[in-house]
Amino acid sequence: MRDVFKALSDQTRRDILEMLKDKKLTASEISSHFDMSQASVSQHLKILKYNDLIYSERQGKYIYYHLNLSVFEEVIKWITQFHK
Repeated sequence: MRDVFKALSDQTRRDILEMLKDKKLTASEISSHFDMSQASVSQHLKILKYNDLIYSERQGKYIYYHLNLSVFEEVIKWITQFHK
């Protein structure tokens, strides 16, 4: 799980994941929701992608970002093992 919990500890990255829960978005669409440079948003996307929380898909000239639900399922499975 690399640094999944570290990646999730940042509010901006959690906000990005919230945005991606309903639909795929481009980096530009994501960055329009934040008061920061597109380069900063791209850095957050890089961290999320490195930790397999999101994946990208090229469609024509655009790159769309999606949630990687299998990683969330793995994290939930790991956490629920502690619940008795």
